[in-house]
Amino acid sequence: MGTPNYATKILNSISQDKKYEIVAIFTQPDKPVGRKKTLTPPSVKLWQMENAPKIKLYQPNRLRDGENIEILQRLKPDFIIVAAYGQILPKEILSIAPCINLHASLLPKYRGASPIQSAILNDEKYSGITAMLMDEGLDTGKILGFKYLKIQDNNSLELFEKLSNIASSLILKILNEYENIEPLDQIHVLSSYAPKIKKEDGLIFLSWSAKKIYSHFKALTPWPGIFFENGLKILECELVNDEKEYEVLGQILNINEDSITITTKKGSLKIKSVQMPSKNAMQATEFLKGFRRGVGDNLF
Repeated sequence: MGTPNYATKILNSISQDKKYEIVAIFTQPDKPVGRKKTLTPPSVKLWQMENAPKIKLYQPNRLRDGENIEILQRLKPDFIIVAAYGQILPKEILSIAPCINLHASLLPKYRGASPIQSAILNDEKYSGITAMLMDEGLDTGKILGFKYLKIQDNNSLELFEKLSNIASSLILKILNEYENIEPLDQIHVLSSYAPKIKKEDGLIFLSWSAKKIYSHFKALTPWPGIFFENGLKILECELVNDEKEYEVLGQILNINEDSITITTKKGSLKIKSVQMPSKNAMQATEFLKGFRRGVGDNLF
């Protein structure tokens, strides 16, 4: 059970191990994407169509509907592997077979929908994958195993890629050694919650530190991205320094062929690429004037 590319890599890893037979795949329904609302299948479905069309694929709108529970009961799986599926498993499914969730954090930290983005936003030094025996709570089940890595300067896409590779190897280790694993209770008092990312989370302010803005850029790119109140979206930026304090916000410190450096409340940012908020030519011209000013002027 999984939906995005993260889940696809785990699915592919299991499929390549001859000891295991995948009896069914559950993923989210196709979703409209882009301005034209083109109906687009999830990554897991694309993998199934290309690599394993004989494996039965299910895309229920509501997993907890009775017919889906009956399907799973008839399949009689030994394990149900869950990776970023996007739906909560009801207790009727949890009782069919051990349900193993590969959660992209070091539980009990960052339970919920956005563990990778939250780790970057909070400037964590480490992240990882936790294999968890699912219960009725939100990422509260017993721990079967984990692997960790240093986040370094990775953005969310890079970290997703690294963690999906870790999860792909961890699940095979867990399955191979399952009978000998003694699950560990989570220390619930140390838990934290990572809520679902919303578009408005991308709003940034020059009154923040440069480091905080840069953390938002790394965590929220490509979606929803980061943008100012006037709609100007930053597509590419770098942290220049995070110590010096400035009284004037948005002041242009330096202009290069491919970037400008501006001040924040604390520290400065190199802005390399932006997106205008409107196709209106006059409005776009006004924004461009900010990038044609000289050193010492204010961007806005």
